[in-house]
Amino acid sequence: MVSNLSEFEEINVLASEANWAWPEALRYIFRPRDVNLLVAESVNEFVNVIEQKRIHTTIVDIDSEKLNGLATIKIIRMNYPLLPCILLTSAAGEAVLSKALRLDVFSVIDKPVDMSILREQLNRLFMKKYNSNIFAE
Repeated sequence: MVSNLSEFEEINVLASEANWAWPEALRYIFRPRDVNLLVAESVNEFVNVIEQKRIHTTIVDIDSEKLNGLATIKIIRMNYPLLPCILLTSAAGEAVLSKALRLDVFSVIDKPVDMSILREQLNRLFMKKYNSNIFAE
């Protein structure tokens, strides 16, 4: 189902914290588009942020030391089954892809993340889900 974004609506993306320059790299894509980046370090933080703000998509790093990526997505799916999710992993093997498919993950992206691929996936996601080209070149 497509739900259009209002031109006045705040756009929020929730991402998992990482022990690399990940949030800064995301801000490079988001800031020029006026997209807000929210960062969570734990499953509880993910849930708290989702309960308090309208989140348009999540980006979960399956390799995060502080966060079990697949468990986080399972918990999000229990209460927010339609919230789009992009999964990042350094080991996109058959087992991870199979689990991601079962959890209805929108996209799985290999790490290190190619930011142009991430932007393309965000563009696909926002066109499909929100009929918005905010991430188009």
